[in-house]
Amino acid sequence: MEIIAKLQIYLGILIIFLLILSQAVRILREYERGVIFRLGRLVGAKGPGLILLIPIVDRIVRISLRIITMDVPAQEVITKDTVPVKVNAVIYFRVVNPENAVVEIQNFVNATSQIAQTTLRSVLGQMELDELLSQREKINQTLQKIVDEHTGPWGIKVTAVETKDIELPEGMKRAMAKQAEAERERRAKIIHAEGEYQASEKLVKAADRIAKQPTALQLRYLQTLTEVATEKNSTTLFPIPIDLFKPFLEKLSPKENKKK
Repeated sequence: MEIIAKLQIYLGILIIFLLILSQAVRILREYERGVIFRLGRLVGAKGPGLILLIPIVDRIVRISLRIITMDVPAQEVITKDTVPVKVNAVIYFRVVNPENAVVEIQNFVNATSQIAQTTLRSVLGQMELDELLSQREKINQTLQKIVDEHTGPWGIKVTAVETKDIELPEGMKRAMAKQAEAERERRAKIIHAEGEYQASEKLVKAADRIAKQPTALQLRYLQTLTEVATEKNSTTLFPIPIDLFKPFLEKLSPKENKKK
């Protein structure tokens, strides 16, 4: 009986030792840091690896240093030119100071999300629709700078903010489509007019050259006939020199003068 009692005591001591050991030893991964509080006072951040704590006295808060990807919910924004749009974004951030992330803010993930939402609404509300659609890179940089300034004291570093989708009203989409179509028609008319102008300039130069060399006109006439008389064309054209009609024209001209 005495032996059984001693074994029970040793077993109880062993269990208590294991419980104390489980409370005193922590293993942190490479991307983790442990913020330690001793009797409520901040001791500091430790890790990675094996961490020894004083049971009951010390308390540890694990913080991950990996980049956190968080979707910013779609925000309804009225642009500077009074166009309602819905914009959502994604934010990338990480903890660079674990102590501040625990002490300075209660929930740094939720706080960063709220700051990103309010900043998204305020920044996009100061821009016109054309700027919102064409200057995405500038908007992303502005959002990142503002959010990073707010979260810096919390030990958070914002690495990037990217706007994803911009949802426009259906009426605005149709108006933009009409505008783009009108712009394409305008460009087509300008290109066509420019081509006509260049062609007229070339024709003027060709006319000047033909005027200096009359034989060139006859050669061009013959070339035109060869182009018209194709294989499947049933019409046959014969060029007749104009000089053959000169005697007849000269005979008719005196008679006409007499009648007058």
